[in-house]
This record gives sequence, C-alpha cells and structure tokens, in this order.
Amino acid sequence: MSVHLDHTIVPVRDKEESAAFLVDVLGLPAPTPMGHFMAVQLDDGLTLDFADTDGAVRPLHYAFAVGPEEFDAIFERVTQRGLMYWADPQRRHPNEIAQRGSGRGFYFQDPSGHFLEVLTRGAQQQAA
Repeated sequence: MSVHLDHTIVPVRDKEESAAFLVDVLGLPAPTPMGHFMAVQLDDGLTLDFADTDGAVRPLHYAFAVGPEEFDAIFERVTQRGLMYWADPQRRHPNEIAQRGSGRGFYFQDPSGHFLEVLTRGAQQQAA
C-alpha cells in the first residue's frame, strides 16, 4: 500500500499575501485559487492550501528540503527581502546558516508568523 500526503491547510491572516510570499521566496509556480483556498503546488502532488482565519494565527512549522542550488537561490531571495533568519529554531543564532554535516539549513517567518525552514540533506542524511 502507498500513502502520500495530498494537502494540508495553512491558516493565515491573508491567504493571497501568504501564498504569494511562499511561491516568491521558494521560486514556485503562482498559487491557484481552489474553492476558498489559495493552493501552492509542491512536488509529488502535495499542495499547501492557504486559508484566511478569524482571530489569531497559531504559528506552525513547515520544513522544505531542497537541493544545494535551490537552497542558495532561496537564501538569496530571503536576504534580498531583508528578512530575519536564524540557524536554529530557538532563534539563538540570528543571521547564520546551520551546518549539518554536509547539509545546511536556516529558519525564517512568513507574514502570518509561521516558522519556515529550508534545508539540504547531506549524503549521510539522505541514506537514513
């Protein structure tokens, strides 16, 4: 049997703003309206379905594994926007990239306060 995650709903203050932010920073195709959602297409058919929410947004964590070239391009877009970034989820190491063996990673926030992580996987991590 094969099980794949199809989609997940991302609660945000402004679905158009948050979806546009994500596709811009990650270099993805434009989001598409899907019912009352703005859908962002990722690999393997997975979509992040952005939905406006009433009240406060409880920040969640979303991690994106990318290749080394994509990592560099995403990092450049994050720094060009002047966004704060950290090497760790506790935010003790601002303006640093984490070195994880032969992989790298960093964290930043989206317009609704969700904590986004971009990472590469080194040879040891890919085999695990």
